[in-house]
Amino acid sequence: MPLELITIPCLEDNYAFLLHNAETEETLLVDVPDAPPIQAVLDAQDWTLTDVLLTHHHWDHVDGLDPLLKSSGATPRIIGATADAHRLPALDLAVSDGDKVVICGEEAAVFDVSGHTLNHIAVHFPKSAVLFTADSLMALGCGRLFEGTPAQMWDSLLKLRALPDDTRVCSGHEYTETNARFALTIEPENSDLISRVQQITAARAKGQATVPSDLGVEKRTNPFLRADVSALQAAQNMTNADPAEVFTKVRKARDSF
Repeated sequence: MPLELITIPCLEDNYAFLLHNAETEETLLVDVPDAPPIQAVLDAQDWTLTDVLLTHHHWDHVDGLDPLLKSSGATPRIIGATADAHRLPALDLAVSDGDKVVICGEEAAVFDVSGHTLNHIAVHFPKSAVLFTADSLMALGCGRLFEGTPAQMWDSLLKLRALPDDTRVCSGHEYTETNARFALTIEPENSDLISRVQQITAARAKGQATVPSDLGVEKRTNPFLRADVSALQAAQNMTNADPAEVFTKVRKARDSF
């Protein structure tokens, strides 16, 4: 049975995620932007935290942890990157790229996806087809590069792009509508993108979340996954260019959008 996934809006535009195994009653929380909305969902579901995964050190992904532990009374296992342990809350389980770890009764794979920050991690649950990417791969976008290089981010995204199309991508923010407007400036004739932008605009007009997204859709529409695709390269007058250089151009354009 696939694990149950709940998306929780937090702060202005963040998302946290709960993953629950109904058979074992284990519950994973991915990132902790703010305690009250997370606690409200835990109370409504009558779930107790057994694990917390911290994808990276930024305040809007970790600052709710201490208040949540105090309000819930839970003593979950805290999981984060070995290489980032010096700037994360105290970890019970430190993980690195390529590690396999059992969470909520299911084996998950850890990826180093440095770029937005160094030592940012993503975690894939293949059996449940869920991928937690936070601020690496995002819906129609990728995280701003605060610490890593464009080449690092491109390599990180290639790792995630290799996963199955039916994977649900759980990213960390509701930036999709702005990302969509930008993506159209990069590939204005991409019919899949045009259709997706229409769906996103309609969803946001109704106040609906656009996260999680489907990885297969991201592969067809997200410009940051398409730097080696001939159609995007042609649209950017960079046919046969090094994909890392194409990615760099697109990332710089997004930063100034």
